[in-house]
Amino acid sequence: MFEFLITAAKGLDELLIDEIATLCPNAQLKSKPGQVVMFAEIEDAYRVCLWSRLANRVLFKLSEGQVNEAEDLYKIADMVNWPTHFGVNQTFVVDFNGTNKQINNTQFGALKIKDAIVDQFTTFFDERPSVRKIAPDIRIHARLWRDVLTVYLDLSGRSLHQRHYRHKTGLAPVKEHIACAMLIRSGWTKNQQLPLLDPMCGAGTIVIEAALMAANIAPGLKRDNWGFSQWKQHEDTLWQGLLSEAKEQISTPHKLIYANDIDQSVLALAKENAHQADVFSYINFSYSDINHFKLDGLTPGYIVSNPPYGERLGDTAQLFPLFKQWGSLLKREFKDWSLSLLTSNRELLRQMKLTAKKEYQLMNGKLECQLVNFVLDEANCQERETKLIQNDFVNRLAKNLQRSNKWLKSQNTNCYRIYDADLPEYNVAIDCYADWLVVQEYAAPKNVPEQVAKKRLHEIVAALPQVTKVDPDHIVLKVREQQKGKNQYQKVAQTKQTIEVYENGARFKVNLQDYLDTGLFLDHRITRQLVQQQAKGKNVLNLFAYTGSVSVHAALGGAKSVTTVDMSNTYIEWAKDNFHLNKLKGAYHFEQADCLTWLKRHQQKYDLIFIDPPSFSNSKRMEATWDVQRDYLDLIQDAAKCLNTFGSIFFSNNLRQFKLDEEAIKALGFSVKNISQQTIPEDFQRNPKIHHCWILSKES
Repeated sequence: MFEFLITAAKGLDELLIDEIATLCPNAQLKSKPGQVVMFAEIEDAYRVCLWSRLANRVLFKLSEGQVNEAEDLYKIADMVNWPTHFGVNQTFVVDFNGTNKQINNTQFGALKIKDAIVDQFTTFFDERPSVRKIAPDIRIHARLWRDVLTVYLDLSGRSLHQRHYRHKTGLAPVKEHIACAMLIRSGWTKNQQLPLLDPMCGAGTIVIEAALMAANIAPGLKRDNWGFSQWKQHEDTLWQGLLSEAKEQISTPHKLIYANDIDQSVLALAKENAHQADVFSYINFSYSDINHFKLDGLTPGYIVSNPPYGERLGDTAQLFPLFKQWGSLLKREFKDWSLSLLTSNRELLRQMKLTAKKEYQLMNGKLECQLVNFVLDEANCQERETKLIQNDFVNRLAKNLQRSNKWLKSQNTNCYRIYDADLPEYNVAIDCYADWLVVQEYAAPKNVPEQVAKKRLHEIVAALPQVTKVDPDHIVLKVREQQKGKNQYQKVAQTKQTIEVYENGARFKVNLQDYLDTGLFLDHRITRQLVQQQAKGKNVLNLFAYTGSVSVHAALGGAKSVTTVDMSNTYIEWAKDNFHLNKLKGAYHFEQADCLTWLKRHQQKYDLIFIDPPSFSNSKRMEATWDVQRDYLDLIQDAAKCLNTFGSIFFSNNLRQFKLDEEAIKALGFSVKNISQQTIPEDFQRNPKIHHCWILSKES
């Protein structure tokens, strides 16, 4: 007997050992997390390669030994008689997994194994085989566990989950071996005479794998190239016999597999994949909205699906009502069916108001998921009243809204902040723009696990429609981290959807979805009002103008002229739109330029200059990098040259640790007035350093 290591995704080892025991009844098996050790013959290894629906790789053990120092890697690899496995004219690659105190770099480990192999060939033949990382003839696996290194020959080649049929996928595809695990865990594989439905089939992986099972088609039957194909000890006669045997076992199943999707292009892809797998005739395809889809006249069977679960944060809010509606449809139209759903967002499934029968932990690629089984029996199909969510976040948000409603009576705006990370465990900011909400999730502290942060975010999304009465389709989610350079303005979506908001007599176009920022910095609401109050009859310059909101307020305040300068053409055009929205016509000028270079070369004088630069920028369109703490004095000195006598500069930035050298500013001929606290609105009082702001007045 030989020793083999058969690997699988985390969570599949129990299913894998059962599968191998059925395929190879004479083999001796031992289960480990994510793998099975098999003592068996080469024929058994071939059989696993051909028939396993759950395994990733089948590895043939070549040598093993203790690693006390780096040189031991070489010695253990040199124990193998490599020329008996492949020739000098063949290619190979070494994959190295694992580290310990002696070996802390996998690339170094792979290099030592490679050196031992090529040195052995050189000794015997004065020649060496070549290394080829892509599609090598032979793939060697070295696995280091604590102080033990084991060297294997990979018999599978490409991972076994990569079937021949799937050349393209939809969004968030389920891997083939995970689809098989879902089908087994659902119970359908023991009841294949009952219907199987995937109502959100995507690229069709689940139904195709089901059809392969129903037709008893070996998943590896059409694979052209294996890890053993170029192996010198490959027993081709034995392999060909297994292939012939597999072909003879193919059967024709009943057409009781149903696939549906709302996206016609994805459905076409599923059909193409089914054709490639030779199972198209066994699957009933349909195109329908999930919340209108039903199957009439069928015996209750199994629903197995990988529905969307909002890995992109912006999708999550829209998915909550979808799952709630779908839960109601399942209770009406699919009574007595069994339901198995894969998700990485358990909170979404809770919207369906169903009691789970069983849950399994699975890894779909690098994504931690749960497979949740339900039975749509009489108890589960009763519609339940939606219970109001109660937690610390809900209570705090409700109090904030009550306070905001009182404060808003004295304001003239429909865009404001209603929550600003009041509770550290719910680390988000929530802004209201008319009848929309923007939820900005700050990057979680390092001591908060990613799954915990995600769970809290889902709690927030679930609670917002209840507390604020805002339509879930009008809730936008974003992750907000410290941005540098062009990243602070780069696109995160492509909706091009804008809405109109108002503030103190001005109207603005905002885009809530496509950028990290919306087009209007709400914390500068009072600052803009101060500019408007001081602008009458003055020539105003707005540098780093963004979408021109300060320019609009200056114009509305009766400025004699307004010049708006920004490096981005997108934002200059946006500023023009804002002027058009407010029906402003006059001496209004717009310049797309690097503000620093433009200011140095500019000769015109102004009475009021507004400067709100980024904290840092390394944009390629700038002649040099920009650091506000390092460079602000040069900027103000250049601005002073463009300022009329007795003119003033509003200087602002949002670098939390920024320090203004007042003596240096006074040396430039300015008086200094710090208006930071005065310009922070009530809805931003929790964050007193959200911006700094000064008025610098030229004294002569």
